[in-house]
Amino acid sequence: MKNKSLIYKIAFTLAETLIVMGIIGVVAALTLPNLNSSTGDKEKVAKVKKIYSNLNDAIGRAKAVYGPYEEWFQGNMSEDDIAKRVTDRLSEFMKYSKICTVSDSCSYLDANNKSYGEGTRVKYAIVLADGATVGVNIKSLNYGNLIVDIDGVNKGPNEECKDVFLFPLGSYTQGEILPTIDKNHVGDRPYDKCTAWVIEVGNMDYLKANDSDVCPDAKTKLDWTTNTTCK
Repeated sequence: MKNKSLIYKIAFTLAETLIVMGIIGVVAALTLPNLNSSTGDKEKVAKVKKIYSNLNDAIGRAKAVYGPYEEWFQGNMSEDDIAKRVTDRLSEFMKYSKICTVSDSCSYLDANNKSYGEGTRVKYAIVLADGATVGVNIKSLNYGNLIVDIDGVNKGPNEECKDVFLFPLGSYTQGEILPTIDKNHVGDRPYDKCTAWVIEVGNMDYLKANDSDVCPDAKTKLDWTTNTTCK
């Protein structure tokens, strides 16, 4: 009987158990969204880095076969011809499911979630095997961009620095695919800088910061060397 009495004394009541479960539920509700967001950002960072590696591998292989980038364009080629040449030579060395034009249902969406149509610079898009889309935005030999939607144009949010990232390409980059880096600026203003941030720093904390790159704690200002995360 003494042992039984002791058990009764150290056991939790139903009310106490319900209170503890309620507290756990509140903590979980406050914590899980942040954990999910962090996990989602890490997946996006991994995708951006993977596509960056694949694009560099593809253009490296293409130049090994067809020569330097500036020699890909001979004669009086139109903007559309140049875009098609880049599309053909990159896709030759990438795993893709389809090459889209403006007339296809999978035609590329720009960073403002608007469909590219006739007269725009993006005339071709490479839909990769993993669902990502590479829009070929080439306006001349000297200057152009590859606009990458890491989860495809048919899946939102289709917004710059969230799932849309820009990779400059042209003779001004010496035929290399290099994310532009501005050491005086962080994040999505303009959005080619956030691509460099994701690749160089490895997070998307610029989305947490305000227009002045200041984190929610109002103390930390993101930079490229010391403060690279909003804790």
